[in-house]
Amino acid sequence: MTNGILLSGSADIDFMIHGVFPYRFFGHTVWITTTHICMLIVMLVLIGFAIAANRVMKRATEVPGAFQNVVELVVELLDRMIGAAMGKKAVKFANYIGSIFLFILVCNLSGLFGLRPPTADYGVTLPLGLMTFTLIHFNKFKHKKVKGVLKELCDPWPFWAPINLIGYIAVPISLSLRLFANVLSGVVIMALVYGLLSVFAIGWPAVLHVYFDLFSGAIQTYVFCMLTMTYISDAIGDE
Repeated sequence: MTNGILLSGSADIDFMIHGVFPYRFFGHTVWITTTHICMLIVMLVLIGFAIAANRVMKRATEVPGAFQNVVELVVELLDRMIGAAMGKKAVKFANYIGSIFLFILVCNLSGLFGLRPPTADYGVTLPLGLMTFTLIHFNKFKHKKVKGVLKELCDPWPFWAPINLIGYIAVPISLSLRLFANVLSGVVIMALVYGLLSVFAIGWPAVLHVYFDLFSGAIQTYVFCMLTMTYISDAIGDE
């Protein structure tokens, strides 16, 4: 079960997704994979943090304690980031952007604790891209109506419509592939370090984890959310 979930110094470490255990579903064999296990751990961490934050903020004091400070800092940083990118539109989308930001960030940081980041699985990043794609076009039709969408599609000339359509379709693919490829590259490199240099991989790989999991993970989270906010703001236009 640890193969592919926990990174260690063993020689059989790889970067593949492994089946942990199978079960029958409507006559078909379905596998619970390492991605499912790692995502479950991430979700439990986020749910636990949310429950603890809710309890602390209900009993918030004027002189905050350590955990209240952390919660207020997280909310303040997210509000500042979303407000700077979306302005007055931020109020409607703060919950969505904040949720995917924390989810992607914790997924990327999970590599620091020996897990295989769920975002290194395209089956995780593609749904994130599709959710953003749906939100973009829902707001585009809501605010610009069908006439405005068709006008934008045919800009600058009607024969340009197929190219613009390809550009629309490419949005969720580019969003998901960028996040997936950058996280997977870190997983592959760390797997090679542990697999090929297992005897010598003591201590110093922590520096690589800091770069690939912490620095690169935080950057990719920010890029995904910033592009999401930019696309949504563009879809809404000037209200």
